[in-house]
Amino acid sequence: MEKEEFPKPNFQDNDSLNHSADIQLSEEEALDLATHLKEKLKAGLPIDADPDSIAAMVAGLGDPRGLLRLRFADSLGSVGQAAVPSLCQAMLLSEQVTVRRAAAKTLTLISDPASLPALVDAFLNDEDSVVQGSAMGAMAAIGTDAVETILSILEKPESSEMQIGLANWALAFIGDRAPEALRDAATSDHPNVRKAAISALGSQIQSLDAQKDRDLLCIALSDSCSEIRSEAVTLIGNLEDAEWGESFLVKALSDSDSWVRKNSALSLMKLGCRSSLPILLKLSEQESDPVVSRVMGLAIDRLQNAKNSH
Repeated sequence: MEKEEFPKPNFQDNDSLNHSADIQLSEEEALDLATHLKEKLKAGLPIDADPDSIAAMVAGLGDPRGLLRLRFADSLGSVGQAAVPSLCQAMLLSEQVTVRRAAAKTLTLISDPASLPALVDAFLNDEDSVVQGSAMGAMAAIGTDAVETILSILEKPESSEMQIGLANWALAFIGDRAPEALRDAATSDHPNVRKAAISALGSQIQSLDAQKDRDLLCIALSDSCSEIRSEAVTLIGNLEDAEWGESFLVKALSDSDSWVRKNSALSLMKLGCRSSLPILLKLSEQESDPVVSRVMGLAIDRLQNAKNSH
């Protein structure tokens, strides 16, 4: 996969942005505006989308009262795309972390692909973890149009474990809305991308008709990255298809990685693969990792009990 360049957001040539950061609302003004917005929303009337109105609502995102912030966010969400540039500016440039957080959460309500460059900027560069999480949440809400951008984040060596985890979550949330992009990513040269794609395809792998995804799962069982092999055997355990999955799991019991062996035993137990008992008994005696040995013992006990009950 080619590495995507992240364009910097351009806030020029938009009159509503030149003064939005300068607007300050007193507590009384914020309350009056929030009450007015509540009445309009309740009556089903459109929220004013002129630059001054948008700027005032964005300023309201910094109000210390959570209920009012929520009302301003809902109102900006109702405005939609017209509010995106001001919200992106607030998310990236405001000195108030409360405003940056609220702006990112409000962009989730609008789900506009045009906000992607700003969302990536906030996700990668904001020091606040809530802003990062909300920015990724907004990317997940955008859906298919955000998949390539999220995958490119996974390729960045400077991405933290938390950022990688959030990107994995977003791809899983998007799931079967972008199957082809995820299938392509499952064969990426980058292990983080392959792992995230395999995990995100999990919901589709549940389907008996998803043969393409099962084929990818078989390939993942031989991946050079042990985390991907471990994820693959876990997903096989979620398939509820012991007849198909047992032979793969039995083979994985001899994997060089202890996590793969442990997860394979758990999946065999979950699927109720009683015919795997002889190999589990044999390998449990040879297992050197105490954690894996205990898990194999648990699997053996459960499978034996299930066998005796039939």
